[in-house]
Amino acid sequence: MKMALCAVGAWFMFLALVPGNKADAQVELKFSGYALDLPVYQRVKSWFLLQTKRDQALNITRIRLRPTLWLWDGGRISLEHEITAWYHSAALPGFQTAVITRRQAVDLTWNTIDESRLSLRHFVDRLYFRQNFDFGSVVIGRQRISWGTGRIWNPTDLFNPINPASFDKIEKDGADAVSFKYYLGNFTDVEVVYNAENKFKSWNAGFRFRTNFLEYDVSVMGGYFDKRYVAGGDFAGNLFEAGVRGEGIVSANRDDLSDNYVKFILGVDYQLTSSLYSLVEYHYNGEGETDRRRYILLFDRLSQGAILNFARNYLFVQGIFQLHPLVTSGLGVNLNMDDGSGFIAPSVTWSSTENSELGVGGLLAFGAEGTEYWYYPLALYVKGQWYF
Repeated sequence: MKMALCAVGAWFMFLALVPGNKADAQVELKFSGYALDLPVYQRVKSWFLLQTKRDQALNITRIRLRPTLWLWDGGRISLEHEITAWYHSAALPGFQTAVITRRQAVDLTWNTIDESRLSLRHFVDRLYFRQNFDFGSVVIGRQRISWGTGRIWNPTDLFNPINPASFDKIEKDGADAVSFKYYLGNFTDVEVVYNAENKFKSWNAGFRFRTNFLEYDVSVMGGYFDKRYVAGGDFAGNLFEAGVRGEGIVSANRDDLSDNYVKFILGVDYQLTSSLYSLVEYHYNGEGETDRRRYILLFDRLSQGAILNFARNYLFVQGIFQLHPLVTSGLGVNLNMDDGSGFIAPSVTWSSTENSELGVGGLLAFGAEGTEYWYYPLALYVKGQWYF
């Protein structure tokens, strides 16, 4: 409760900075956000049935508040504060309910209700000061650092990647960092990032140089992440009428360089017709296991966000079709090419008004017992979202 009151007090202090008469100062407050409600039906695999029911109802409600305080030319403070309520008809497996964020030095999460079937928490997902200059920019605080070109996987994004199976998550987690970007010319810049985590007991750092070569956006990156040295790069451009992209890294243990692995993606997307968009992306995960009997050892790392997948080779195929100017349907298929498991993700979205949308969808996992996606529950959902 004390921490919650502190958060409310911080809000009032934030709003109190705004003068009543904008004509007297350049300070300006802009406010946006959204509210989302996501009723979900889940059928949990029998492997998890300890004291839970197989058929479960779940409802997730999220409210995200995004005020931005413009202080002066090029300078602003941005905050994204989220309130999330979970209701579930039965206790869910731990790896589905765990909300663990990495790359953060300070815990800005408050659990106001934590009961067997109902939980309510709020947290600060972004809170940073940004100053833009003619020559670049500086960002200090909890921020999104978006590296890479992949649409489904991002091997070079070691700050805040997102699991492709997370249909209820939109934003990548914020990282507590200081980032500096310097413009070297048109379409050319270098970015340096220092990230503190675990109450400042550990840290990560990286750089990314980006430019344009022969009409392709290309970059190289490197750094120190999770006590490992990392080097890599990415590219994106057009091949005839199709878009092509790729990215990859080599990661080595700082204490034993022979302990290393490679990760990369290759992707192609193409607008087949004015209404049909297609995407294919292949992912090689050199950190993954070749023996599916070892998957059980990786659940903790998956729940902590340290890994996103168990195996080595993955293929994602997606099609998005515009049924009507206001209605879009999509179908994605993710396949673990090593053990034959995967999931199918159908969806239909209706833009009901200029600032709201309604949708239905699902995550239909398949695979033999003990394969990666066999552990995932079947999920069907309805989604309503309103932007303000």
